[in-house]
Amino acid sequence: MVNALRGMVDILPEEAHKWQWLEAVFRETAIRFGYGEIRTPLLEHVELFVRSVGDTTDIVQKEMYMFDDRGGRTVALRPEGTAGVVRAFVEHKLYGRASLPLKLFYMGPMFRYERPQSGRQRQFHQFGVEALGSDDPMLDAEIIALAWTFLQSIGLETVELHLGSIGCPVCRPRYRERLIDHLLPHRDELCEDCRRRLETNPLRILDCKIDGDKPFVQSAPTMLEYLCEDCQSHFHRVRSALDALGIPYIIDPHLARGLDYYTKTVFEFIDTRIGAKSTVLAGGRYNGLVKEVGGPDLPGIGFAAGVERLMLLLKSNFDASPSERMIDVVVSGFGGGQTMAWKLLFDLRAAGVRSDWSYDQKKIKAVLRDADRAGARYVVLVGDDEAARGEVTLKDLKNGEQQSLSYDHFVEHLKSLLS
Repeated sequence: MVNALRGMVDILPEEAHKWQWLEAVFRETAIRFGYGEIRTPLLEHVELFVRSVGDTTDIVQKEMYMFDDRGGRTVALRPEGTAGVVRAFVEHKLYGRASLPLKLFYMGPMFRYERPQSGRQRQFHQFGVEALGSDDPMLDAEIIALAWTFLQSIGLETVELHLGSIGCPVCRPRYRERLIDHLLPHRDELCEDCRRRLETNPLRILDCKIDGDKPFVQSAPTMLEYLCEDCQSHFHRVRSALDALGIPYIIDPHLARGLDYYTKTVFEFIDTRIGAKSTVLAGGRYNGLVKEVGGPDLPGIGFAAGVERLMLLLKSNFDASPSERMIDVVVSGFGGGQTMAWKLLFDLRAAGVRSDWSYDQKKIKAVLRDADRAGARYVVLVGDDEAARGEVTLKDLKNGEQQSLSYDHFVEHLKSLLS
């Protein structure tokens, strides 16, 4: 038998309807905030991620699925969604075809070659939004409010918003030097990855799972102490806009995102129920990214949410409530009633009722059992006697009640019951 690759997980029907619900809530929330959907390819040139994510990041150095295609091009399965959206924004010159900011959302699979664990697979899924073309701090607050609204809508009321600023090319170099000076005496105490990061990307040491909580890292100077006047003003206005909305947040001076393209505002929504400081949604501003991938010098901001992690947090909610029915009614016909029942099945489907047929000519007891297992609320039975009278028998699987109803008006009657 050929099994799925490690870290590639099948989403079976009993789970898929939960994913569909989550996708629907995210899509509705994004559209309500004025964001339109964009769908980008799974496969991109490796250069896109090297230029955007950063050639010193773990994603590029360790985790990307990349290979040479038949045309000799080095390509990669997308490890995150922002770079592809920005590439499409530049390639199709969307900055000249629409009023700015252009507000977009996406959802779909991403790929990273890392150790599979609960809530983190090698093929994983993300929801994300991107707003391109404005540096207005109110846009930062709107993006965060969209994320907050979505998480509240799906019942994640325990998440905490951690907010920070990562500065800009004006103020970050001075902070970088100061951070290296602080950490250099402790170089031998750092993990292997962080010893490398000390020279290439020292800010990543702040959120390292191994070294991040060590006292000498916790006592390191913070970016907030070194913000230039423009970044200080921007951060203050973001906080004021969130305060006006009543969205609570924790200022996190050590907040550092793992991708090189971030500038100014960064944020994470954290829930501790699936592990200490487990991030379920995160993002920030990336004002140099559009220019980096070949477009005009336009700012941007966005976030991404890990769907698998959201599903872990929602698991108890789903288990505590009745699972959503995949079908509403099972139809079964016997003897001379089979043709009538068969036509009724498709009349129900045409009317928008989720309906299925009881195959293999089962006995009534078996029909009821299978319908119950399928989560159906009703069973419709049409036998010789019902067909002769122009009626059907409707059985309610919830309360066990059974009644005979006119075939001609049955579809309308059942729709009223379901509503």
